[in-house]
Amino acid sequence: MSQNVQIGSRLRAARLARGLTLKSIARKANLTQGFVSKLERDLVSPSVASLVAICDAVGLRVGELFEPPVARVVRAGKGAPINFGGQGVHEALISPGNQSLVEVIHAIIEPGGSGGDDLYTLACDVEFAYVVRGRLAIVLGADVYELEPGDAMSFAGREPHTWRNASLELECEALWVLVPAP
Repeated sequence: MSQNVQIGSRLRAARLARGLTLKSIARKANLTQGFVSKLERDLVSPSVASLVAICDAVGLRVGELFEPPVARVVRAGKGAPINFGGQGVHEALISPGNQSLVEVIHAIIEPGGSGGDDLYTLACDVEFAYVVRGRLAIVLGADVYELEPGDAMSFAGREPHTWRNASLELECEALWVLVPAP
């Protein structure tokens, strides 16, 4: 029993992720731009030779088009407890442990809790903080940024920084996203 496998969206996503145009792929694969466009919309079935040529032009293994999507679920309250060295903070890794491109941390910061008095750095390109509830102060160099619920901030993790719960009475709940995972 044969099954119609739709690969167009994967080809398109791979092409766009690499910043390539339809025209450049068509030229490299020695095919028409119209054919590549139709293939990305699953309107045509390529020959094996055409598919190999397009995958080569995109820089993709043919087998990647047929691999099932990888999804990992971390259920509420089931994140792996971690400790980045903060005081008065309960942190859980809520991105799957096999993820190396991004790390997402759910933090509950007690009143007065902090990342410590000393500024520190992380081996990541981007650090992103989102305040769910409470107030969070982020110290970045000589500047202090006060964040409230719904506020978000991003900066280079390699910049010296620290943070603290800006309230001495209420907990702060925040999400931290680190890219790539340190």
